[in-house]
Amino acid sequence: MPTVSWLNPATLDFPTTDNALDDPNGLLAAGGDLSPERLMAAYRQGIFPWFEDSQPILWWSPSPRAVLFPENIYISKSLKKRLRRGEYTVTCDQQFRQVMEHCADIPRAGQEGTWITDEMLDAYCELFARGIAHSIEVWHEGQLMGGLYGIAIGKVFFGESMFSRRTDASKIAFVHLAKQLENWGFAVIDCQISNPHLSSLGAEEINREMFTRLLSDNIDQHSSHNWTGDWNGLYANQREQTST
Repeated sequence: MPTVSWLNPATLDFPTTDNALDDPNGLLAAGGDLSPERLMAAYRQGIFPWFEDSQPILWWSPSPRAVLFPENIYISKSLKKRLRRGEYTVTCDQQFRQVMEHCADIPRAGQEGTWITDEMLDAYCELFARGIAHSIEVWHEGQLMGGLYGIAIGKVFFGESMFSRRTDASKIAFVHLAKQLENWGFAVIDCQISNPHLSSLGAEEINREMFTRLLSDNIDQHSSHNWTGDWNGLYANQREQTST
C-alpha cells in the first residue's frame, strides 16, 4: 500500500483532499474508526471509507469524481417501458440492513469478496437508525429484487452501493431516487467512481475542485424530509413523465 497519512484517533480531523494520492481512486488516509461522528466528518469533506477485512480502514477522495445531477437522469426507451409496465414496487427505508447485505453478496466482475464488511454494515445501520443513511428497495411479487443505499447530508446524496437480482431492478431504484431528490431540490448524487452502469443512467465525471465547490454550496443546506411517507405517489408521477 502506498504511504498515506494515518488518522489521529483522538480527533475527527482528515487531511485535506488535495493530499489524496495520484492513483485511480484517490487514497487519502488510513486508520481511525467508523463511528457516526467520523463518518459524517468524512462525507462532509467528500471522503468515504473503502477497505477489505484484511486491511486497515482506508479513506478515499477520487478525482475525477462520478456524480449525477438529479435533473439529468437518463431513462432509456427500454427502461421507460419497464417503468410503465409497473412490474416493480418501490419503497424507501423498509429493509436497510437487508439491502446492504444483498449489496455485499452480489458478485462483481474483477472483485473477490466484498468491501461491505461486518464492521461497515454495523456502522451504516447506526447511521440509518439516526436518519442519515437511507435505502431504496425494489420488489417483485413480494421479493426484494434490487435496491441501493447511501447517505443524505444537506442537499447532497452520497450513493454507496446498489444490487440487482432481476433485470433493471437497480436502475429502477436509481431512477426513483433521482426523481425524488429532484423533487426535494437536491443538488447532486455522489456516485464516487464511474462505471458503465452509472454512465448509462446519466452520471458524469467532474474534477475535485468542482466537487468540493458543490459540497461547499449544498452540504449545509437545510433538508428535512419524510423519506418513507414522501415516497407515496412517486411511481405514479414517474409513469406520467416516462409515457412520452
